[in-house]
Amino acid sequence: MIAGIRRRFRPWFIVWIILMWCLLMGEFTWANVISGLLVGSVIVFGLPLPAMPITGLQVNWWALFLYLLSWLRDLMIASMKVAWLALRPADPPKSAIVRVPMRVSNELVLSFATALYNLQPGGSVSDIDIANRMWTVHLLDAGNERALAHEIENVAALERHMIRIFERI
Repeated sequence: MIAGIRRRFRPWFIVWIILMWCLLMGEFTWANVISGLLVGSVIVFGLPLPAMPITGLQVNWWALFLYLLSWLRDLMIASMKVAWLALRPADPPKSAIVRVPMRVSNELVLSFATALYNLQPGGSVSDIDIANRMWTVHLLDAGNERALAHEIENVAALERHMIRIFERI
């Protein structure tokens, strides 16, 4: 019992939850700090996170920095594209659901890639087949073959970036 509690006890995580709680409440008071401590303790001890398999994961920080710059640029472009699709005086674009392979070998990297893709407007991962490393992706604009090929190439580029950043071969 004590060993399980020791394994779950993450003091910095509780401090982080206290900080977030106080920010959500709008002020740092003793009552907010104590209630944040209670909320953090309930979360850490009552809802323990599973161990993450991060063995062998190395981060190429320079590649990560360059990718984040590229991702921010793509975020702006995708936002303008979706805004144009919504505001243009034409019929809504045809959407598509496609299956796309992902060659990343680490599940944590696959979840990072999924989060990064879902944060971009214009498409979302609707299903992940972990055993076969396949995404099922809903694409907002798949009106023609060129647009569909472009979106699939975006997924392939994300995959290449994740491999370059996290999986040194």
